[in-house]
Amino acid sequence: MGFGVREFELALLHRMRDLNAGRVEDALAKLGASRAELRAAHAHWTRILHASRGRAGLWRVLGRPVHRGVTAIGSLTCDIARWELPSWPGLQFEVLYGPGREVWNQWFVRPGGAARLDFADLAPWGCVVGDVAASFPGAAQCEGMAPHHWAVDFRHGGTGYRARFVYGLYQRLDRLDRFDGLRGDPADGGGPAGPPQ
Repeated sequence: MGFGVREFELALLHRMRDLNAGRVEDALAKLGASRAELRAAHAHWTRILHASRGRAGLWRVLGRPVHRGVTAIGSLTCDIARWELPSWPGLQFEVLYGPGREVWNQWFVRPGGAARLDFADLAPWGCVVGDVAASFPGAAQCEGMAPHHWAVDFRHGGTGYRARFVYGLYQRLDRLDRFDGLRGDPADGGGPAGPPQ
């Protein structure tokens, strides 16, 4: 099977199934793709990453980035490249490359910077980590429980919540039994929260 933008989107969707299986099923139907194609795309992309160390493979698959730049992390200067993907209009897939051109991070971002959101605006696949972190005072970012997962913990209306992301794209909201500044991703006993699902 060839590997292009559509297959790359399927590879991303494979990981998003961890937290938002229903939405992924809808996306597969829209793309005219099967679960077998989803699994095959994930396996193929994994092979490309191992063979090319990430950078060459991504540029070959997605073409020229719509944005290239640099950013400072401590004393290091790192390259950034961003691409637009048809399934997520208005957002860009950003890759951060370390000094040795290895991939340090890859996730969706909002071009032009974070958007300020109200609680009711939290919609799956409609916002990114930066949006949620900037919208709720005291929000704390933390790693998720699986590769390419991330989370932002915040308080709203006296209740603690954990917004869960895959590749930086918002997937779902869980209510927390406690909110204490929140480090890591403990078994917090929380469950899916509403209404923003």
